[in-house]
Amino acid sequence: MSQSHFFAHLSRLNLINRWPLIRNVRTENVSEHSLQVAFVAHALAVIKNRKFNGNLNTDRVALLAMYHDASEVITGDMPTPIKYHNPQIAHEYKKIEKIAQQKLLDMIPIELRDDFRSILDEHYYNEDEKLVVKQADLLSAYLKCLEELYAGNNEFTLSKMRLDKILQRRRSPEMDYFMAVFIPSFSMSLEEISLYSSL
Repeated sequence: MSQSHFFAHLSRLNLINRWPLIRNVRTENVSEHSLQVAFVAHALAVIKNRKFNGNLNTDRVALLAMYHDASEVITGDMPTPIKYHNPQIAHEYKKIEKIAQQKLLDMIPIELRDDFRSILDEHYYNEDEKLVVKQADLLSAYLKCLEELYAGNNEFTLSKMRLDKILQRRRSPEMDYFMAVFIPSFSMSLEEISLYSSL
């Protein structure tokens, strides 16, 4: 039985910082971002199923979200303004991501590889899964903006405005529900959250 470096690589996601071109009050790494995206994606899938006649596998959605940035352990986190500066850069970066995903897959023992391929390679996601994971990814970035702005860091003002526009374009009933019910608490202190929770 040969050794695999797959999980040793994934453990280094916590060394890759997000938002590298913007001053942060609190640094966020890809590992913690991925967990938050998994939380939010799972919630969006549950909301879609329960309230808006969806038929998503909520466990699978959470798993896809958990691994959605796994390839960044090889590529690093390219800042959004660079990644999407023009269609050619975005297209080339997608190709690089695909190579990185394959490199990760090649680290997995062959008898397990098919089980991970459908998680690591977004070509195996159905359209609803892609949509929910992308919405969760955007919402996680939005929550980071709120956190930084609440801490008085105005460097995130333009990022929040950009995300406001993107979220508006990608609206869905489940995302509207999540934003109305869960987002307001992110602009409150722990004392305010605790006070309102006890009422």
